[in-house]
Amino acid sequence: MSVKSSISLTDQQDAFARSLVKSGQYPSMSSVLQQGLELLRRKTEAETVETEALRELLERRLKEPMIPTVEMGSRVDAMIERKRRSF
Repeated sequence: MSVKSSISLTDQQDAFARSLVKSGQYPSMSSVLQQGLELLRRKTEAETVETEALRELLERRLKEPMIPTVEMGSRVDAMIERKRRSF
């Protein structure tokens, strides 16, 4: 189903979209805008998934026992050394 909508673009946005149509990359201005909205939708969904994953990770980490700063520093140093040796 298609819905007609009236939008406003800046001169730069209009020129860019028209250049995409003129070059044959898209059949119409509508196609350019639909693709742009689809990309924005995908980006927004991906950010939502990433944010939720980070939230879950933080919640799990907060439930685990805390690691003393000195021990964490030693772990980080050991990890860096392992990475250096693997190159």
